[in-house]
Amino acid sequence: MNIVLMGLPGTGKGTQAVILAEKFSIPHIATGDIFRENIEKATEMGRKAAQYIKAGELVPDEITCAMIEKRLEEPDTDNGFLLDGFPRTLVQAAALDSILENLGKELQGVICLQAPEEVLVERLSGRRVCSNCGTNYHIRFSPPEEGGICDLCGGELMQRDDDREETVRRRLQVNRGKTLELESYYREKDLLQQVDASPDPKTVTSKLLAIMERF
Repeated sequence: MNIVLMGLPGTGKGTQAVILAEKFSIPHIATGDIFRENIEKATEMGRKAAQYIKAGELVPDEITCAMIEKRLEEPDTDNGFLLDGFPRTLVQAAALDSILENLGKELQGVICLQAPEEVLVERLSGRRVCSNCGTNYHIRFSPPEEGGICDLCGGELMQRDDDREETVRRRLQVNRGKTLELESYYREKDLLQQVDASPDPKTVTSKLLAIMERF
């Protein structure tokens, strides 16, 4: 099965994608991983992408789409794939249609994880990381034994700048419009499935597995 999993930051998309890909024995294809792999291997596309990333700019669609197409040409995608983080825009969605047509493949479904803004803000702004060893915590869902102190090494827990509430709200605002456009695009193609990502991760996984098994 060929699936796109999408959702705003904080919906647990990355976590769920790993679980689903393993369950159905299909590759989990995340744009971040593809960028890192191409940059580490110093491919032509990786070198081009690195220039934009170092300059703090978005990698152009033509480079991103070229990386995705090359990845989807790999033989391990013959029995299906799960795309995570692509497409992010209508331009990329149209490009994906063309890529799949060229490869003789088609999407079986697009699953969008959804949750109220306040739930997403709580999840994202509550994250903390140890300044010494990098261990991750959450002030509500996985707090340290002693407030502000890492259980493993005793280092101080810090809040990353991009996890501060005001920054989180801006990220959500920027991404919301693009996500709504993609939902409309795939709804018109009768591919869209929406899932409430507010409950605990195991409950969300159960909902996703039920949908995937129908594809």
